[in-house]
Amino acid sequence: MDMETSIQYLPGVGPRRAQLLESELGVRTVGDLLHTYPFRYIDRSSITPIAEVYPDLAQVQVRATVMKVRLFAKNGAELPPDKLKYNMVARMSVIAADNTGEIELVFFKGVKWMHERLKPGSTFVFFGKPAVFNNHLNIVHPEVDAPDNFVTGVLSGVYTSTEKLKNGGVTGKVMLKMIGSALEGVLPTLRETLPDYVLREKGLVPLNYALRQIHFPQDQEALSKASYRLKFEELFLLQLSLLKQKYIRSRSAQGLKMPRVGEAFNICYKSLPYDLTGAQKRVIKEIREDMMSGHQMNRLLQGDVGSGKTMVAVLSSLIAVGNGYQACIMAPTEVLAQQHYANVSRYLAPTGVRVELLTGNTGTKARREIHAGLQDGSVGVLIGTHALIEDTVQFHALGLAVIDEQHRFGVEQRARLWAKGFAGVHPHVLVMTATPIPRTLAMTLYGDLDVSVIDEMPPGRKPVQTICVGENKRHAMHNFIRDEIAKGRQAFIVYPLIFENEKLDYKNLELGYEEIVKAFPMPQYKVAIVHGRQTPQEKAFNMDAFAAGRANILVSTTVIEVGVDVPNASVMVIESAERFGLSQLHQLRGRVGRGAERSYCILMKGQKVSKESKKRLDLLCATENGFELAEEDMKMRGPGDLEGTQQSGLPITLSIASLAKDGLILSDARAYAQLILDKDPGLVLPINAPLAAELRRDKYTVHDYSQIS
Repeated sequence: MDMETSIQYLPGVGPRRAQLLESELGVRTVGDLLHTYPFRYIDRSSITPIAEVYPDLAQVQVRATVMKVRLFAKNGAELPPDKLKYNMVARMSVIAADNTGEIELVFFKGVKWMHERLKPGSTFVFFGKPAVFNNHLNIVHPEVDAPDNFVTGVLSGVYTSTEKLKNGGVTGKVMLKMIGSALEGVLPTLRETLPDYVLREKGLVPLNYALRQIHFPQDQEALSKASYRLKFEELFLLQLSLLKQKYIRSRSAQGLKMPRVGEAFNICYKSLPYDLTGAQKRVIKEIREDMMSGHQMNRLLQGDVGSGKTMVAVLSSLIAVGNGYQACIMAPTEVLAQQHYANVSRYLAPTGVRVELLTGNTGTKARREIHAGLQDGSVGVLIGTHALIEDTVQFHALGLAVIDEQHRFGVEQRARLWAKGFAGVHPHVLVMTATPIPRTLAMTLYGDLDVSVIDEMPPGRKPVQTICVGENKRHAMHNFIRDEIAKGRQAFIVYPLIFENEKLDYKNLELGYEEIVKAFPMPQYKVAIVHGRQTPQEKAFNMDAFAAGRANILVSTTVIEVGVDVPNASVMVIESAERFGLSQLHQLRGRVGRGAERSYCILMKGQKVSKESKKRLDLLCATENGFELAEEDMKMRGPGDLEGTQQSGLPITLSIASLAKDGLILSDARAYAQLILDKDPGLVLPINAPLAAELRRDKYTVHDYSQIS
């Protein structure tokens, strides 16, 4: 038996259970099973006297003698044991006792087997979750062991399960048996996955010890050593894969050489109405060095809301134009693309560089003119949505592709943009995001990109005052908005949209809109509404009315989360704020505070707010630092939930390591991977053969997020 053996050949598994384990847990081979780790551990070595069992305990283990067994039908009537038909039994009740008291054990399934086993006078060890029903202490479906074999180690692992697995007979106990059989079959011939020098230098226990102790730990110390070894290996191999990919590309990927800055860059730079921040200047210098290097640039630009990423994109585009190339900026929504176009056109006006906007709504005549301008090179900068990647869009010489809010675009969409490069050479790539990504997540999602961070806000940007209030303050909130409107300001009111209950969400939005219109009646006030069910034309009309100041209030779903820029808006009200994640709340708050006036974010919370949600809202009120908030968000919700689904966006599924909790291990693993690659970039030395072999496995074949062609 080896790690690739199908689990159906393990004792007690067979084809049916094997199919169930694959469909429910993705476990197909013995290796998959051994890398399915417990998510917590229970101390199974101690016995609790029945008198000390309470319903709020998580799990207990009692040693008790069976006193009485009773069987009941569906209608609640007790069935006589002499004329028994098991198909009539709905419930079995067992009264068991030790010298301190009695407890009831209840079984709804497997009654025949348990009835034949649990005879009055026999003693067993029962393990499960205590509860109270009809004033009686009970345990429903406890695990049952003979007294002489109940200890499976001091700590016993608890594994992820599902209803289907339980119904198919794959209980926690069965899982432990399967894993025990797998370990016995595999460990004697198990190949170590890390070189000896890595184990020695990093103080790691051998793989066979780690696998045995992670499933059947002899004590807490052994469990800690096993856990550390397996976490380090997982993160180390992931970083090794990403860094090796980056190393190979940086030396092999040919890039368009752009040695000049160009006249348009200088004109634009000199005509800016303000000075760039130190962080913006540093980032532009990094980008310029990449574009001069002769290798393709693949850079991630992170910057908090309002930190000035658009200006960096504009000046980077002008470097491309100054060297005879074209640039494009791709945005995820039409609203954001139009906004970029308005801003970029303003910045480029003194330079004479032609800038165009291409979206799904661009008319046929305008589209024809844009296509012609792209092909003859007269269009220097093209801004648009995914319309940019249509086959009909052909550039004369595309030198730079800027992708804004990159997580909104699929891999295939980006690949089609790369293919539009000049003379078969991919354009330089600048990926921008205003969603602060925790450092550990950035290292994993974008470990093969160079990362630049704008960590400084432009001067004059005032902090947004954030307060959290309940329903009893709604009237006061309306009065506050009236005061701000009287000063000539505007307000956003945002409603949550979660797709589990779309109808209810839209109903809340409509009711909220009606309430706002009632509280802010015409003609004194004008209220616009924007949501996902409107046509692009309706959305644009209402958004334009608000941006131009014709509407005082914009009621909206999270459509406006990314990129809407209305400097005159000074109030952001977020309804049911407890339903949003921290990063999303921070993004929404970033829609105000863009002008010279003091701005406010009001978090309206519901009546029932969980402890976690309260912590989120308190954090948002306490800090404006997006990166701090993102780190906290990941600790609270896990990395997958940052994008809405478990582990979404991660290039691999992590089995044991957590990006939220194991940041120190990740940093150490990445630095160590870099040291190894500095000495042996291709992992061709015999000493590194185990590492090269591991990287060839599917698990560590990481999607190249930056250059797909």
